[in-house]
Amino acid sequence: MRSTVARRLSTLASFYRYCEQEGFVERNPALNVRRPKVDYESRTLGLDRNELGAFLVQAGLGSARDHALALVLALNGLRISEALGADIADLDFERGHRTLKIVRKGGKRATVPRAPRTSRVLDLYIGERTSGPIFLGAKGERMDRYAADRTVKRLACRAGITKRISPHSLRHSFITAALDAGVPLRDVQEAASHSDPRTTMRYDRGRGSLDRHATYIVATFLAGASR
Repeated sequence: MRSTVARRLSTLASFYRYCEQEGFVERNPALNVRRPKVDYESRTLGLDRNELGAFLVQAGLGSARDHALALVLALNGLRISEALGADIADLDFERGHRTLKIVRKGGKRATVPRAPRTSRVLDLYIGERTSGPIFLGAKGERMDRYAADRTVKRLACRAGITKRISPHSLRHSFITAALDAGVPLRDVQEAASHSDPRTTMRYDRGRGSLDRHATYIVATFLAGASR
């Protein structure tokens, strides 16, 4: 994808710029390399509200593991590495919330809340286990991303979804659903662990809608103001 090419070229350009500044190379060979133009819209295929609902219905009709994985990905918007890397010891309580501690991109640790629906299914799936990975593979080892990808595709097929869906599509769907539901951009950015709000905005399909224009909110906010 062009975004991947642009990101890797940016890394090379920064590396060679550092080498040039430190005197390791005489000139920066990546200085004039042209980077591909990246589309502002996210090109990942996500599910709309009805498709996501149908997907979760099918997940609920399957095994407890498949259901739990679907809920963690769709209702928390986790990266697949974050979900599969979590252990039972990472499940906790904090200020009245049932939580899950995860390792974000770059090694940063974060605590995310679990919706009651997600907690119930996780409890059912984990059962009497007290340690080890939350999500297990067929042989009792930690589930890998290939097994997770097959699970997501199988559930999508059962739900009658013809799009090419992957675990990342559920993260995409979570972000889009949150924005469509009116969750403030800053809160969605935090939930998605995006360092730049522009990354989160790429998922906002309705940002050009006049129904959401700030003029209506400001007019309503100021209507009751006294002179």
